[in-house]
Amino acid sequence: MPAADFADRVWSRAPLLTRADDLPRDFADLFGPDAVDELVARRALRTPFARMAKDGATLADRTFTLGGGVGAGIGDQLSEDRVLRELAGGATLVLQALHRSWAPVQDFAAALTDDLGHPVQVNAYVTPPQNQGFSDHYDVHDVFVLQVAGEKRWRIRPPVLESPLRDQPWERRRAAVERAAQAEPFLEETLRAGDCLYLPRGWLHSATALGGTSIHLTIGVHTWTRRHLVDAVLARIGDRLTDDVEARRSLPVSPGTSGGSEVAFGDDAEVVRSLVAKALQDIGVDEIVEALRPQVRAAQRAEPLGVLDQVERATRDERDDERDGERGAPTTWRPRRHLAAHWEGTGDNLVLVSRVGRLEVTADERDAVAEVLDGIRDAAGLDPALRRRLALAGLLVPADVSGG
Repeated sequence: MPAADFADRVWSRAPLLTRADDLPRDFADLFGPDAVDELVARRALRTPFARMAKDGATLADRTFTLGGGVGAGIGDQLSEDRVLRELAGGATLVLQALHRSWAPVQDFAAALTDDLGHPVQVNAYVTPPQNQGFSDHYDVHDVFVLQVAGEKRWRIRPPVLESPLRDQPWERRRAAVERAAQAEPFLEETLRAGDCLYLPRGWLHSATALGGTSIHLTIGVHTWTRRHLVDAVLARIGDRLTDDVEARRSLPVSPGTSGGSEVAFGDDAEVVRSLVAKALQDIGVDEIVEALRPQVRAAQRAEPLGVLDQVERATRDERDDERDGERGAPTTWRPRRHLAAHWEGTGDNLVLVSRVGRLEVTADERDAVAEVLDGIRDAAGLDPALRRRLALAGLLVPADVSGG
């Protein structure tokens, strides 16, 4: 399905199953059995980067973790022997936050976040044959399921709560979910390697591995919602009314009511309603965007960079600049991806704020920096000292280094 059709007809509305033959690529390069073994046995993953579940219940951490031995005695590292025992007994292994711990998934997740405009997380679910890790439930984020290996039978049912928010998890509606799980599924299909299933948040689902070990990636899309905009508006209203003396005035003395009855504050409530209505009319869209910026920055990390390589190249370029005619091959620099950068301040007090920190620049430097970060000017044309500052601030990376 074309991306525009998906956005208009499917996104946040209904499930969609797409078979491998109808997708432009498979997922073999993202993850697989070898990646599972590498992460479990050699990466010293700790909880909560992994959990295990069986028959709808999450297992205690101690059943699959252990200390790492001399020099690595932290007690909640994955133990491949205990994981093996639990998998053999039918438990599902969940490797969480792969968008932080596995490079191919990290790059894929960053690109998908840019495409969707919503931040994503990625978990892997490893389920032995004929077993089910979790009972019927719903998620508070949209989900793309990418079947990597094996087969899994999915049962999908309509929501008991449409478009739930983060603070409306299924556990609070357990009885309703259990009742809904007795109904005929809206969709019941088997996912095979290369298939993709999309589920809007709130749709009930459960899945059972079939003939072999099933591995699938769950991409959780943490959607920005109108409620985020509501919270941003309310925050701006509060900021404005803090500066309004009428909003700061004390409520009247009300003997015998302890300030808790309609008589005690009814008139003042009307005053506040009027103040809020006036503040609401004065708030512009730009203020709402500004209020959301910290959340947007915190929802994703910038493109990974090699710390030592970054320092070495920036320092080498600086040394070559000082050698008058003895330059080696200079580093070609490009803007680092996923910075979410914007400018603050005016005049000579300008600050570039991004996911990697704050950088003060002069008014004379601003246009050059902005054009480089926007991709309309080559970083090679920058003043060498400014280019080095940008590189060491993590705003530029070597062009020959690929990233998500």
